[in-house]
Amino acid sequence: MAPVAARSTLSEHRLIWERDGRHWPHRETSRFVDAGGLRWHVQQMGHGPVALLIHGTGAATHSWRGLAPLLAKHHTLIAPDLPGHGFTDTPRSASDGLSLPGMAAAVRALVTSLGIEVSLIVAHSAGAAIAARICLDAARVSTSRPAQAWQPRALISLNGAFLPLAGLPGLLFPPVAKLMAATPIASRLFAWRASDRASVERLITGTGSRLDAEGIALYGDLVRNPVHAAGALGMMAHWDVRPLVRDLAQLTTPLHLIAGTHDRAVPPEQARRVQSLVPGATLTRLPGLGHLAHEERPEEVARVIDALMAEQCLSSPSPRSQTN
Repeated sequence: MAPVAARSTLSEHRLIWERDGRHWPHRETSRFVDAGGLRWHVQQMGHGPVALLIHGTGAATHSWRGLAPLLAKHHTLIAPDLPGHGFTDTPRSASDGLSLPGMAAAVRALVTSLGIEVSLIVAHSAGAAIAARICLDAARVSTSRPAQAWQPRALISLNGAFLPLAGLPGLLFPPVAKLMAATPIASRLFAWRASDRASVERLITGTGSRLDAEGIALYGDLVRNPVHAAGALGMMAHWDVRPLVRDLAQLTTPLHLIAGTHDRAVPPEQARRVQSLVPGATLTRLPGLGHLAHEERPEEVARVIDALMAEQCLSSPSPRSQTN
């Protein structure tokens, strides 16, 4: 009974929308949706074909605060907080709900509940792996109606984390994260360490990015919360992209990779490797930008996305799978 009690105590420290969301970016676009056994925080804005935005580990919808209004000029944007992140519930089973297949299944359940068909996916870091897993799985059951929501015309990856960590970090990181995620005090300790603004700023600059004061403050609000910290740690502890890497060659959704040349979290050379694994994938480099490129210079990233979509011509009636 001790683990249950510990989880219950930790849940008391979750983010509360009425309190912690008072100054959340684009708060007026937020709503809460029940899907797949979770209560989701979802933001929606704009008009046009549906674009799903999937953030990365440790982030939330605030990550799109600059980019979303720019993309909303041509799309209806749907941006959720992932399970265990921000204001969305944490799954009861971290080993299932916070794993790559679990996250993919959860996002599928959300989209099915919303009754939408996704035309474009824009995903950052680990969010790109989630998006690819969804597209791959949906292609195997394309004759069923729910899968129709998962035949997007393009997947745009922003510094996508598709590959395992290389070298010694790859050997040590998962066990360490697993240990921390299994220890309730670890998330509290992590949150306590992040109470200092300078610590949060170092965390951000360590990714190769530089954010404005608002961006640093928002990440500070998140990482100081032990429930959000536990969600991020749990996701890292149960993350395994090896099956995804084996399947990437079968990805039929057109993949456009965007990589910041100063990314210290996901080395930009990984994007070149992923490009070699996925037939037809394109790669655009963003000189001088880090892992959070879309937060550093949202206008530049929006221009790249618009150019990619214009070149591909989203009005085309069929995805790449039907032309190869």
